[in-house]
Amino acid sequence: MEKTELSVQVRNLVKSFGDFRAVNNVSFEVRRGEIFGFLGPNGAGKSTTIRMLCGLLAPTSGEARVGGFDIATQGEALRQAIGYMSQKFSLYDDLTVEENINFFSGIYRVPRSQRRDRKDYVLRMAGLENRRNSLTRTLAGGWKQRLALGCAILHRPPILFLDEPTSGVDPLARRDFWSLIYELSDAGHTVFVSTHYMDEAEYCHRLALMYRGKIVAMGEPAALKKDLQVHALLNLESSDPLSSMKILERQEGVCEVAVFGSGLHVSVRDPERALPEIRRALEEENISVRRLETIDPSMEDIFVATIEEEEKKTE
Repeated sequence: MEKTELSVQVRNLVKSFGDFRAVNNVSFEVRRGEIFGFLGPNGAGKSTTIRMLCGLLAPTSGEARVGGFDIATQGEALRQAIGYMSQKFSLYDDLTVEENINFFSGIYRVPRSQRRDRKDYVLRMAGLENRRNSLTRTLAGGWKQRLALGCAILHRPPILFLDEPTSGVDPLARRDFWSLIYELSDAGHTVFVSTHYMDEAEYCHRLALMYRGKIVAMGEPAALKKDLQVHALLNLESSDPLSSMKILERQEGVCEVAVFGSGLHVSVRDPERALPEIRRALEEENISVRRLETIDPSMEDIFVATIEEEEKKTE
């Protein structure tokens, strides 16, 4: 990979708050035009890392360059080269849609000669051409989300940071929002997005799984699912999931049992042997098996398994 293809370069980045290390020796690179996902639970260090990469928070140690700018010494130039959107959308509710766009055009120093065209673009992209005079507080969450994204790209930044951008919006709005992200990526923008929604991880070109301030795995979603799958995974639907879980936790050859929707995901060493044994163990307790089959792991399965492995290392 040529260095000119890199939008973000991070080396041994650390952020401590007193004795607490929120980001612990993180290193990674992001290519131009890539949708790079930060996946992890709340408190994993995702937002802290993003705030450092946006020049909003000084690192304790380590180094990083974003768009060629040093985050520690070129913060002002860096902030003009990126777009940033947080889960709170960074909008002003007491301003109209158009007034918000005008305000952020000034903040991002969009040349006055370009502001009308950029405003029209954002209104079209967000689908708010007929709501330009509406107070922002009256917009539903999905529309606010699209407006916030539009305001973040008014100055055509090559790199866009989205920190939990779909938090609190409905599934349909989330799907529409990701369509916009793909459009930006296709146009050459680098999109750095953090999320705790496991299904959204599948939309990213590449992922970093973050836990307790560390990156515990990184790669393309399909490759992660292949590389991190240690045991076979079964999907079980029975007449009594809770009792089934207790029984299977004692069953030889069963590594892990987790609730998934209305059923259970069961991790086993040998599926050919486990399938009949599980069915027999449940039927002996008068629990009917509605479905029992081998399945491919979801990103949630992989993430849970990875976290459990990390927990074992600290025991």
